[in-house]
Amino acid sequence: MPNTQEPSAAAIERSDGVAQGRRRLRRPSGEAPALPHDAGWTRWLWPSIAVVILGLVVAGIMSLSSPPEPLAVDVSILRWAEGLRATFNVDVAKALNLLATPGGVLVLRVGTLIVLASVKRWRHAVVSLVTWAALDLVATLIRVGPLVAPSGQTPPITTIDTPGFPVYYFPGSAMMALSITVFAMVYALVPAGRARSRLRWAAVALLAVVAGARVLLAASYPSSAYYSILLAAAVAFVVFKWLCPDESFPVSYRRGGNAAHLDLAGPRGEAVRSAMRDQLGIEVTEVKAFGDEGSGGSTPLLMTTEDGSQLFGKILATSHLRADRWYRIGRTIMYGQLEDEAPFGSVRRLINYEDYALRLLDDDGFRVAKTYGAVELTPNREYLLPTEFFAGSETLGHAEVDDTVIDEGLALVRQLWDAGLAHRDIKPANLLKVDGHLQLIDVSGLEVRPSPWRQAVDLANMMLVMALKSDPERVYAIAQRHFTPEEVGEAFACAVGMAIPTELQRYIKQDGRDLIGEFKRLAPPYPAVSIQRWSAARLALTAAALAALVFVVIAGIAALGSGLR
Repeated sequence: MPNTQEPSAAAIERSDGVAQGRRRLRRPSGEAPALPHDAGWTRWLWPSIAVVILGLVVAGIMSLSSPPEPLAVDVSILRWAEGLRATFNVDVAKALNLLATPGGVLVLRVGTLIVLASVKRWRHAVVSLVTWAALDLVATLIRVGPLVAPSGQTPPITTIDTPGFPVYYFPGSAMMALSITVFAMVYALVPAGRARSRLRWAAVALLAVVAGARVLLAASYPSSAYYSILLAAAVAFVVFKWLCPDESFPVSYRRGGNAAHLDLAGPRGEAVRSAMRDQLGIEVTEVKAFGDEGSGGSTPLLMTTEDGSQLFGKILATSHLRADRWYRIGRTIMYGQLEDEAPFGSVRRLINYEDYALRLLDDDGFRVAKTYGAVELTPNREYLLPTEFFAGSETLGHAEVDDTVIDEGLALVRQLWDAGLAHRDIKPANLLKVDGHLQLIDVSGLEVRPSPWRQAVDLANMMLVMALKSDPERVYAIAQRHFTPEEVGEAFACAVGMAIPTELQRYIKQDGRDLIGEFKRLAPPYPAVSIQRWSAARLALTAAALAALVFVVIAGIAALGSGLR
């Protein structure tokens, strides 16, 4: 139902051609949000449980006799298929059955892991290995069998290569191994969308044909073969949607940008327009990706309003929050917990903190974009922060840098120090050149009352950013207008390892010069400052990570070893 609430009297005042609007913040009770929450993997949890129960029922029926016997319908179908055998279809069936042999499964699994390793999609690789190992365990240890022919059944059903009545199990290990391998390949290798949907159905068709070939060869019972496909499909869907959700760990092969950015087409783009209209009274006519080259922790976008003005925005979602938590865990294991490393409890708190940080910096006289406040897309899961957009601006990754910009950058760090603040993520993508002057953006990591170490790292990173487009001697000379030589020496004693943002490290590597070494040579010697901090939390996380690694290795050996049997 449309929001019929009248705009409040509180207007958002903006100047210089920036969009204006009136707030309509309250969403009536019971009305759906702009972007309703997708149930995700939980939507298929109960159907998957039903698949497991179905298997238990079939296994129970087979186990009623002692020893266990196959279903009568299975025997009838096998006898019928036996009468269809001819030289041509048997040869084709044998060729298809190669996929379900240990060697065929091993080739598919190793090939999948090679592709995932080449694109550094480690989470998908680990989830695939563990899932393969788990289903192999089910098919080899938790199964009913061997199933024997019911008494009085003559003539015996014979396989093509082995005379006499063959031995069967429920579920079948061969089809289970092939099915879970193929479905894992679809979810781990194919991007979400139409292509994955089509390939998923193609995988079902291929597996059904292979199962039919095995039935023709009397290598599997029909119920065992086709139930293995059904169970593998259910398990693969739930596991990958749960542990590798596309919004957090998307499958992408595109170059440039960041693969974790949320898709702005379709429902999300429409939700942005709807939320901006209902919550801020601003009509947005176009939403497109913008500036995602240096953004890894959010989804940046550019919005065009009906009056032609433009707004910048960034979407923060639980996927970004989850990725940040994993990043912090990894950093804690490598270096120990740095200052203010506690993760935010919710994405709503994270978006509100960035809004607060922009307002705080604006109050203290910093050049920052004006904020419109947080806009809700999905309650407690996804929010948009629209801000002022500076047309014609360039990040320092692309802009020319002169003495004015260098001086403003170093003066900015001095101003942060004097205000008792630290930006914590100074890199080319977070510094704009607007009308020849420097502008600070992306203040989500702003820290109030930081440690001296944090402030020193800001100085080092700013000097490195400026040196990329000039030279260390020039930057060092200008730095002495705002900092003592000892402070510069302290800064580069602190700037080690992960204290330097990933994007800045990439630029330094591409530059080829030893910028850090040159600054250390220019500044007075300063004792090295280690960021290694051992604590009980770090020891516990390290032990847990090692245990997980051992588990994954064992699962990998089991998953790949099953293809050798």
